[in-house]
Amino acid sequence: MTTAPPAAQQSFVEQGGIEAIPLARRHGSPWQLLATWTAPNLEFATIYVGIIAVAFFGLGFPQAMLALVIGNALGALTHGLLSAWGPRDGVAQMVLGRVAFGTRGNILPAGLNTVMAGLGWFATNSVSGAFALATLTGMPIWLALVVIVVVQVGVAVIGHDFVQRFERYAAVVLGIVFLLAAVAALVNGHLGAGSNGGPAGLTAGFGGFTVALSAAFGYAAGWNPYAADYTRYLPPTTSPVRIGLAAGLGNFVSCTVLMAAGAAAATAVGFGEGNPTDLFTSGAVMPAVIGKLTLLAIFFGAISANALNIYSGAMSFLAVGIRIPLALRRAIVAGAFGVLGFVIALIASTDPKNSYENFLLVIAYWIAPWLGVVLADRYYRRGTRIAAFLADDARYRNPAGVIAMVVAIVLSIWLFANQTIYTGVLVAPTERISGGFVTDYGVGDLTPLVGFVLAVVLYFALVPVFKPLRGAALPAGGYEEPAHVDASEA
Repeated sequence: MTTAPPAAQQSFVEQGGIEAIPLARRHGSPWQLLATWTAPNLEFATIYVGIIAVAFFGLGFPQAMLALVIGNALGALTHGLLSAWGPRDGVAQMVLGRVAFGTRGNILPAGLNTVMAGLGWFATNSVSGAFALATLTGMPIWLALVVIVVVQVGVAVIGHDFVQRFERYAAVVLGIVFLLAAVAALVNGHLGAGSNGGPAGLTAGFGGFTVALSAAFGYAAGWNPYAADYTRYLPPTTSPVRIGLAAGLGNFVSCTVLMAAGAAAATAVGFGEGNPTDLFTSGAVMPAVIGKLTLLAIFFGAISANALNIYSGAMSFLAVGIRIPLALRRAIVAGAFGVLGFVIALIASTDPKNSYENFLLVIAYWIAPWLGVVLADRYYRRGTRIAAFLADDARYRNPAGVIAMVVAIVLSIWLFANQTIYTGVLVAPTERISGGFVTDYGVGDLTPLVGFVLAVVLYFALVPVFKPLRGAALPAGGYEEPAHVDASEA
């Protein structure tokens, strides 16, 4: 295997692509992951999940929090598990997917994550950051988008170590501001009520609860396909328990606190019309000084989140197997995503409510089946070598993973999806309104749960049919450096 020359290792901009990180370049502590996975959740997109649980899904504050806590806990649990996989082989999460789906079969999840991370999440977070900057400065939305895109692309282009350092400082500063905002929202909210002081309880029935839970899971688990990207530089001897705890707790605590702030704010003010960042930072929710600081934090929080989205989106793009024989291939791809993401964000800014709600659920629709396959496959080949299956030229196949994921996605969406653009055949109409509040969501949205279970069951059912190679036993040290992972490696 060839590795980057010393000069490339010391470059200000991280060079290379998705090649395995050699032992000589391993560094860092697992506890840095607390900041890595706290900072990107300190943004308005997280708050908005809490807002929609109350304002649009018809839950009272207590019921909303129960749904949000369960969804966050599930997403954080899987995030901790996947994060612990990075150090052993030193490769990105979507490269590890080649084992569960095969070298070419992995194009499906890697391609999906490229679109969702590098474009979808990037656009979603850019919109919320641009709204905050526009409110704070009075500049037009398009100009605010230009400013935020330039800054966040710059952070991601520089690379892994700079991203980690940026998140470390952002976690402290943003954490203080958003904690103040959360306290203010909880103090001024009507915590025994529903939307804008409306009726409390499950006004949308069990369905509203499951939709909110799925949205929270979709948000927390939305980071899962990136997990190993930020642990692959850690030494292979790093404790997987510490890695899992740090990554999982960072994800869970930050999501839960900010979603609580959003849910509380929705009980104090109506979010049906108008700029949502304006409403969240209004005098009905928090004092003017905290409101201004929060707007500034929302702007920088979007940068914190999208630095990871662009970085990992570029990694996923390269994991598809596209050959870009340039030393700065990862940085170049990240920059290209910034341009495309800007266009998508500009379009989405005209209807933030429906764009965000639908996007959150779509994220969960594909991530849950993908999770089912990768977790089932990891259990199937526990204690075995996988380095040989990670090579770009390995020609390794695992039809069981691809079939299980595709069938689980199609069946779960067909039967249980609950969106404004499509309602599954076993689901009641998306929503019924009475007196200004949601009164019926049917069974809600069980797509992620059904998709995950189906994927696990199908994978184990198909393994005896296709008999994918398991690999030999791990060496005594538990480490075997993968070779030729990147299509552009010589």
